Amino acid sequence: MERRTFIKASGAFAVGGLLINPSATLAQSSMAAKKRIAMVGTGVRGIGFWGKTLVENYSDILEFVGLCDINPGRLAFAKKYMGVNCNTYTDFDAMMKEAKPEMLIVTTVDATHHEFIVKGLEYGAEVFTEKPLTTDEVKCQLILDAERRTGRKVRVGFNYRYGTLFTKLKELLAEQRVGLITSVDFHWYLNTHHGADYFRRWHGFREKSGTLLVHKATHHFDLLNWWLDSDPVEVHAYGKLEHYGKNNTFRGMKCRGCEHREKCKFFWDMTKDDHLMRLYADNEQHDGYIRDSCVWRNEIDIFDKMAVQIKYANDVQVSYSLTAYSPYEGLTIAFNGMNGRIDSWQDLPWRQEEKVSQADRHAREMNQAAEPESTAYDEIVVSENFGKSELVQVPLVRGGHGGGDKRLQDKLFRNPDAPDPLKHAAGLRDGAMSILIGVAARKSIDEGRPVKIAELTDLTPHPTRNQ
Repeated sequence: MERRTFIKASGAFAVGGLLINPSATLAQSSMAAKKRIAMVGTGVRGIGFWGKTLVENYSDILEFVGLCDINPGRLAFAKKYMGVNCNTYTDFDAMMKEAKPEMLIVTTVDATHHEFIVKGLEYGAEVFTEKPLTTDEVKCQLILDAERRTGRKVRVGFNYRYGTLFTKLKELLAEQRVGLITSVDFHWYLNTHHGADYFRRWHGFREKSGTLLVHKATHHFDLLNWWLDSDPVEVHAYGKLEHYGKNNTFRGMKCRGCEHREKCKFFWDMTKDDHLMRLYADNEQHDGYIRDSCVWRNEIDIFDKMAVQIKYANDVQVSYSLTAYSPYEGLTIAFNGMNGRIDSWQDLPWRQEEKVSQADRHAREMNQAAEPESTAYDEIVVSENFGKSELVQVPLVRGGHGGGDKRLQDKLFRNPDAPDPLKHAAGLRDGAMSILIGVAARKSIDEGRPVKIAELTDLTPHPTRNQ
């Protein structure tokens, strides 16, 4: 019996079984096999959110049977940090053949996702990958073909969908509170702490991250696709690297030991973070990866400002922008409808109740232990044409991406068959359509032309997502 079927069956007979023969029922329950999980990629996101968090919260229903990375030092640290007893591998094929996982979690460098997703499917595992799905249209097609060929499923880690504010926006749109949506204004601001950090890491190279239009904006494009319940058909974009990279008069190799530390506003002392030092700095000799590289490196070739126009199959038009050197981090969004407008925002510093240290903001968002703040709210304003405006308050959860992280993991592991009326769960098509907007935007910037989504893969855009 498959585990999902077992859970449903055991739940239906739990009360009667305990009354008749409690010891037999408990014995049967304890014999239920745990789901066998393997993970490839042991960076900070992998060993934390998809590693230690799963061990702490879901060990009753799953077990890690393998960890894989090209860096043996990080592997050893990951095993200890996560508190698991599984084997570790630097050879992915060896792990899949020996450990035989039922599920593979992919948390490697973005540009390598496709390699492990395709192989994982071919080895018979279901695959869960961190966003983005991959970094270009060719790799995307390989994944699409592999899922069709193997019959196994790929799911993508779109935790933003599950956040409290974004879920409330979806509810309001589903209720058609302002009528048919015609256009959207969506602007995301990365501050000089979090935004700059992308330029210290491997994300600063388009061959590894696909640019922030893919790595970061895939979250935002997926939200748009989900909110609008439609597929994109055409993208026209502009972008430039005008702040980081070569745009400075001095530069070094890395922050540690840099001669410019006294005058560089972007100096970051990684030695104050014991976790990152043990995970990355202590293991640089194995693969040469420097976690605190200079944000002014000449080799950086991604954009730090981006503006994107998206046309959807249901005729909605979207204006989107992403800035990576803002003094504050947050967002503004507005849905224009035939009968009114929905406005929302997050972490705008001139709103007294939302003030938060910009240096600490991203760390607070990633904190899985955060609870709702009883006196703080996210806000949505619903305005009717020729009518009233209504303020909708959503209890604020700063940690775990608005509480979305926990709800995503519960859906994946604890209650996979739970009702999903708002279609929070994201599959391969969702992952593909989100990255294809970013890929099309990058291509549009490079080639100076609008790019149609249909020219990238064999997916056909649909006016509604259930087609």
